[in-house]
Amino acid sequence: MRVTLQEIGIAVKRLQWQHHTEATKLLAPLGISLPQWDVLRRLHEHPDASLHDLAQLTFQTDQSMGSLATRMIARGLLERVQGPGRAVRHRLTDEGERIRAEGAGLLDDVLGGSIGRLSPAERSTFLKLLTKALG
Repeated sequence: MRVTLQEIGIAVKRLQWQHHTEATKLLAPLGISLPQWDVLRRLHEHPDASLHDLAQLTFQTDQSMGSLATRMIARGLLERVQGPGRAVRHRLTDEGERIRAEGAGLLDDVLGGSIGRLSPAERSTFLKLLTKALG
């Protein structure tokens, strides 16, 4: 059976949609969206990141990241700190770190229901193939 490139593309998109839908549902009781959790995750991985850095890491525009950060600061999840020169950096608050950690467990549950069904060898191959396809 010949598999088309479009079939593979749609399967990748369906998997992404499944993850997004389930993650959104599980994160809702924490009062955050998937994009907000992604900002928390990326800021945890890259402390003191600028808005521009966060926008690139979370696949957003600088403008949308600025709006999102403002809402997250108002909610007490992030704080702005002075960086070198005129740079403004961001950090997680204690509440932001708590939500990030709790959300990480929920996202592991989401991914465990799909990618987690693959054997360790299959996961390794899957990652290699995805990485290769990305160029």
